[in-house]
Amino acid sequence: MQTVWLTGAEWLAVLRIGLGLWWLESWRHKDRKGWFERGTGIAWAADVAGRHRWGFVRTGFERIVAPRPRLMAYVVVYAELALGLGLVLGFLTPVALVGGLLLNLLYLVLMIHDWAEQGQNAMMALISFVALFAVSWQTWSLDRLWGVF
Repeated sequence: MQTVWLTGAEWLAVLRIGLGLWWLESWRHKDRKGWFERGTGIAWAADVAGRHRWGFVRTGFERIVAPRPRLMAYVVVYAELALGLGLVLGFLTPVALVGGLLLNLLYLVLMIHDWAEQGQNAMMALISFVALFAVSWQTWSLDRLWGVF
């Protein structure tokens, strides 16, 4: 494989780290006080799910998220932080990549009507997929340093 400036493995690490920074930015800009104290994030998602064209989204939200809005707010917000840190540091990288891929697919299905969100989630899912199957933790990662994976 020919590359410019960095090796192929290093470019994959750049891609992985960039995805991690994207997750960290998603976490950073969240109004955590609104999510945790006023329930704004889950209330917004409940509105989106309630009007969703696919019944399984409404039903899934009502059964899984609606009964525990405070817990789900913490799960969503801190999952984004954990994904970002895992990818930037290269710590438990395959776990973070699979988790991010699943979260992006969940967001993609929930926000099927929002084209801006669709593009972001589709691209993040694609990067997760490529970084996972290209073993992007080979370079610049704690996993590599510690011999994990």
